[in-house]
Amino acid sequence: MGDATTDRPEVPFEHRRGSRFHVVVPIEVKWKGPGGQTVKETAEATEVNSFGGLLEMSAYPLVNAEVELTNGISRETVRARVTGLRRNKDGAVLGVPVELREPNDSFWGVNFQLHKTSAELVKIEQAIKAGGVDPRILTDFRDAVDYVRKTAWAVQEWQERQLKKHDPQTVLPLITAERIRRTTQLSKSIMIDLAAHDVTRNTPGIEDLFRAVETLHQHVAGLFTGS
Repeated sequence: MGDATTDRPEVPFEHRRGSRFHVVVPIEVKWKGPGGQTVKETAEATEVNSFGGLLEMSAYPLVNAEVELTNGISRETVRARVTGLRRNKDGAVLGVPVELREPNDSFWGVNFQLHKTSAELVKIEQAIKAGGVDPRILTDFRDAVDYVRKTAWAVQEWQERQLKKHDPQTVLPLITAERIRRTTQLSKSIMIDLAAHDVTRNTPGIEDLFRAVETLHQHVAGLFTGS
């Protein structure tokens, strides 16, 4: 149970399909031991994709063993196979690679789905860039992708801090700072549009923007005047 070299050959490398993304997901692993007894072990998935992932665990099944994985957050369960062991140069086990019996985009949770979506958006950005669209459209798309990426990071940080019994609320100031940065960026872009006369009194939504900016200015000014 503690090693994978008893009666089955160890696979010296991993048959990895597709890029993996870094996540932290609590996993419950269940398999049959040498005597037919059911063995349960807690693990942490750290690198995943739709086809499988890398588990960190203190005790592990034999290579090629069938295992049942349960997501500790969603409680979704899937079947998988141990494909090998990842070791360091001294032979110590660093992780247990597993391959899902069927590709699954939902099992590893929201963090994985956000990372995967972000990567797909980057590919779309490259396609848009190659299509010769207006640079302003490309800039807006790139900014949106960057915002999705940073939001995905915030989700991951929140869940990781919960799992490690740290205060997840410490992520919120980072989100607020990012929101301020993005608002500043959008404001500068709108000023450029105004200078180019791309925004007029007839532009849809301009009155709502004016009122929102005016109200925001009053509240922000209070931070500097002490009122």
